[in-house]
Amino acid sequence: MYDRMLDKQRKPTFDEMCEYCGKGKELFIRINEWLLEVCQTTQEICFPYGNNYGWAAAHRKKKKLVCNVFAERDAFTVMLRLSNQQFHLAYGQVEKETQECIDNKYPCGDGGWLHYRVTGAAHFCDIQKLLEMKCAL
Repeated sequence: MYDRMLDKQRKPTFDEMCEYCGKGKELFIRINEWLLEVCQTTQEICFPYGNNYGWAAAHRKKKKLVCNVFAERDAFTVMLRLSNQQFHLAYGQVEKETQECIDNKYPCGDGGWLHYRVTGAAHFCDIQKLLEMKCAL
């Protein structure tokens, strides 16, 4: 259902990634523009982490990874790492579904990795809140 761009041999353009997102195209464009403009990141199209993750727009600040935005059919997934304190600060500001995602994060040191699929406006608002926590550093 939410297939990713998995052809490692052919690097897509950003526009191709946008088109691939189908119903999620507008939000995919908005989150990437927001990261570039508000969080002042640099963006690079990459194929990180192995064959099952697919192509993503990696956003960095001064070479430090902020997040990866993976293009998917009719959606996209943002992968980011936050500290437990950042998750705690954001927890009361996000929807119940997002809280459940935080509860099930992949633990890593003092925090963890979150794979957050955006399929609509409510998810978009929540991922912006989480990315604001990340970019505030």
